[in-house]
Amino acid sequence: MAFPDDGKMKGCQPKLFGTKDKKVVKKTDRASCSTAKCGSSNSKSPSSSPFRKLSEVRSIRLSHFLSHSSNSTKYEHIRIFVSTWNVGGKAPTAELKLDDFLPADDHSDIYVLGFQEIVPLNAGNVLVIEDNEPAARWLALINRALNRQVGTDADIFQNKPSPSLDSTSSQSTPGLDASSSNRSRTASGSVIFQKSLKSIRKSYMPSRRKQLKFCNCPVEMAKKSYKDACFRCPQAYANEMDSSEEDELDDKLNDIFGLSDDGVTSAASASRDQLKYNLISCKQMVGIFVTVWAKKELVQHIGHLRTSCVGRGIMGYLGNKGCISVSMTLYQTSFCFICSHLASGEKEGDELRRNIDVLEILRLTQFRRICRRSGRRIPERILDHDRAIWLGDLNYRISLSYEDTKKLLTENNWDALFEKDQLNIQRASGRVFKGWSEEKIYFAPTYKYSCNSDSYAGETATSKKKRRTPAWCDRILWHGDGIAQLSYFRGESKFSDHRPVCGTFIVDVEMLDGKSKRRSSNTNIKIGAEELLPRSKHSKGART
Repeated sequence: MAFPDDGKMKGCQPKLFGTKDKKVVKKTDRASCSTAKCGSSNSKSPSSSPFRKLSEVRSIRLSHFLSHSSNSTKYEHIRIFVSTWNVGGKAPTAELKLDDFLPADDHSDIYVLGFQEIVPLNAGNVLVIEDNEPAARWLALINRALNRQVGTDADIFQNKPSPSLDSTSSQSTPGLDASSSNRSRTASGSVIFQKSLKSIRKSYMPSRRKQLKFCNCPVEMAKKSYKDACFRCPQAYANEMDSSEEDELDDKLNDIFGLSDDGVTSAASASRDQLKYNLISCKQMVGIFVTVWAKKELVQHIGHLRTSCVGRGIMGYLGNKGCISVSMTLYQTSFCFICSHLASGEKEGDELRRNIDVLEILRLTQFRRICRRSGRRIPERILDHDRAIWLGDLNYRISLSYEDTKKLLTENNWDALFEKDQLNIQRASGRVFKGWSEEKIYFAPTYKYSCNSDSYAGETATSKKKRRTPAWCDRILWHGDGIAQLSYFRGESKFSDHRPVCGTFIVDVEMLDGKSKRRSSNTNIKIGAEELLPRSKHSKGART
């Protein structure tokens, strides 16, 4: 992802109303901690790009940052990259580059990548059958970007689209050309590939992927099967079958009916050990799709992997809106990643519906119990986790008229706009996300853009009814101690009417002293010293 040398972030001065460009105070890649760990800095200076190449600046070791002292435990600092993108129901093509979603110069330990509307939210996808071919394509593109495969651009989607496919499904992914017995049709008559996502994800996951769901407590503690003592939340819109159980069922059905996975999956499995990053978890619920990837050397230290889905769409429980949550432990620290798509609408009072969505997600999300051990409780609720990161299209709008928003946008007056941001107002009043933190925003609203354009859709709307006031719909928040955010920025891909939003974090991970022989690959990772320097006097600390 390239940026101009003059340091102006593309998108911070959107081509909205044809006004003259003005200088913008921007901020990215700075450390800001939750209040329990670090104090906020009251000064900052403009940065040259939304994220720096680590080789461009003098570096300091992370061992001098977020240090801890403990006689019985030790801490590692891992880098987590988080990105969210509403792709507007469009399936990707092989030519799509993910540089605005996955920066090429980022080398994090864990990647949490969430999507919304990977399929059109029509009745066929919501009520009839879930189209998982687009999810398989996104997986293939992410794998190409993370594992930096060379020479795969031409054949990542090998086959031409079939005339029977929807306009939103343009090409096929390796591993998607299963036999016709594996195909089903939606209500509209389009062909979808039922085995595509299940088949393709196997080639990116660790060879011993089932162990990710087991207890990874210290060896002297008895390990219990992830199938033991589980219980359900009947009100959640969820497929309670874990992915490993699905894999086992698929294999049995293939044996019974004489089916086999495609050759691509087998070939990819043979080269699985060559991947730098392994897929840890992926889950789709209608249009919501979340994937978690980790460096191969970290996989053996990940356990208690579970997912939970909560639908908040039609009738209050269908999956066109809602969330997918992923719970896991890394060493002795528990993580929860929540990817959500909340209620839409910009009428007065719609923000209260979004508040209810958040509260219901926190209430209904339930993770299966994996093990019982004295002295430690494996989290079963979102807020029980040591570290939690919430990402997605939260759909909160700006409580201003279109004309007033237009005026502030032309002035690049982000502070005045943010004061009217619904999520900021609702959090400040304690109505939602109490105890959660969000980095201060220094980028333009991410919604709603005209197709393949840098201009907001309101500029070309033919009526006030169809006009949408620009808003920061796409957000990333976090909860818990031991988290420092290094950057918060948006990408500039014109693929969708939303712009992707990204953030990088340094997170403490607790290890029992003497229990682990392998350390995080980024124990001595270097980060730019400029990321930790105070900024200009015009800035304020992170809003919490």
